[in-house]
This record gives sequence, C-alpha cells and structure tokens, in this order.
Amino acid sequence: MQWLQAITQQFSQHKYAINAKQLGDHAELPWSNLGYWDDATSSYPEACRQLADHLAQALQLSSQDKLLDLGCGQGASLLFWQQYYHIEYIEAVELQAACVNKIQTYLPHIHAIHRQSFLNLNQISFNNHFDVVLCIDAAYHSNLNSFLDSVNTVLNSNARLGFHYLILSEKWLKLSSGQKQKYKWLLKAADIHLDYLMSQSEVRITIQNYGFKEIEIVDLSYEVLHGFSDYIQQSPQNTLNLDAVKIQMTAKLCRTLYTDGLIQYVQICAQKNLSE
Repeated sequence: MQWLQAITQQFSQHKYAINAKQLGDHAELPWSNLGYWDDATSSYPEACRQLADHLAQALQLSSQDKLLDLGCGQGASLLFWQQYYHIEYIEAVELQAACVNKIQTYLPHIHAIHRQSFLNLNQISFNNHFDVVLCIDAAYHSNLNSFLDSVNTVLNSNARLGFHYLILSEKWLKLSSGQKQKYKWLLKAADIHLDYLMSQSEVRITIQNYGFKEIEIVDLSYEVLHGFSDYIQQSPQNTLNLDAVKIQMTAKLCRTLYTDGLIQYVQICAQKNLSE
C-alpha cells in the first residue's frame, strides 16, 4: 500500500497539476489528461488530442458554436479548438491560477478565461449562454448532480454537453462491503469519491432529470485506463521526483481499475431538451 499512500502526499503544485514534460509534452501550452490510446498512438500529446477530438466529434463541434471548456488545464485544448475546429468564440474555466495566467499570456485572443471551479459557474458573469459545454477528463472528481446543477445555468436551450466520468459496472454489485471499502480509500487518494459514482442506468436517469435527451454513454476504459497505464509502464523513468511518483501512482490506479473491471471510464454526451 506504499504506492497508495504516495498519492496522498502534498505536492508543491495544485492537486490536479501534472508535469507534462515528464509525460513527453514540451509545448508552452501542454496537455494534461489521460489520453485516448489506440494501436497507432505513439506519444502523449497525440493521445491527449485524440481524447479531446473523440469528445468533440461526438458533440459534432462546429466552428459556429459558442464553446465553454471546463477545467481546461494548461490550455492545449483551447489551442486545439482554435486551430483544428476553427472555433471563434471560446470561453474557459480553470481553477489553477498558474494555468490561467499562462493561458492569458499565450492565448490573448480567447474571449475569456475564468479562474473558478466549474461547480460554481453561477459565480461567473458570462455574456452569453453556450451551444457546447465540454469537460475533458475532470468531471469525475465531482458529484454528478453538482456538476449538472452548475452546467445547466450556462446552456442554450438546445445545447450539447460532453464530459468524461466513472461509472460502476455490473460486477460492482457482487462485491462485499469490505471490498467496496478498499475501493473507497483507493479512489479517495486520487480525489475521487466513491459515494458520487453510480451505475450506467442511474447516470442516464440523473442526466435525463436535468432536461437532457439523446444521452450517449461510451465505455473508453481500454483506450484510456489501460492505454495510459501501458504507456507509463513502457516509458523509461529518468527521474524519481515527486512529479514522477504522482504520474506512476496515477498509472497504477488506472491499471487497477481496468484490470478489476469494477469501475469504467466513460464518455458521456447529451443534448438539452428543447421542450424544457
């Protein structure tokens, strides 16, 4: 359990910060997600772009959309929306001050970057409601109801929403209370609360209750959890600093989740119901 304890150590950076250089991304605005790994993927930045692109394509992202990117990290996704999807109107929300400052420096033409939790969107004075709201590899740190409560305040009447989340598989119901407790502590060390997680049917009903239709839930456990852990396992380790330990522990958690098959990593897309 030494690796589990290591996750809980206090790092010098924000708890969600990641040293992208140690993952192979040396850009000024690097990526910071687990990535979507297929057989042809050869680098961390490529995998991260693929995870973002997979979500954008599912949402049918268009250059005419007013886009809100939640938990945008160090800004790579914002540059991606500009360069590859030619989005003209982008706003973003990020909690880490260092990331917000860097984005303001390197992407001065983005409409706005707000330093705030995406669970408190009602605290931000947006000039517009949005056609598309997305959150790459971050929403599962929060309660789904709290996330949807917040997002609902900024959506147009027919807006599309896309995010990544963790759900309980059918195998979960067969676990003993002791086994479930083990997972509770395992996830808590990664700032994921087991009490927030639901089955796929419960997630679908919850989203429907917030006025969404056309709900699509896609299991990406192999491409994300297995893919990231496999990449780290095969990567040479040149340093043993705290950032490297954090990455190693994240990869170990991903491998445990994928191997046990009790908790799945999913992509969720939905559209606001016009009748609401």
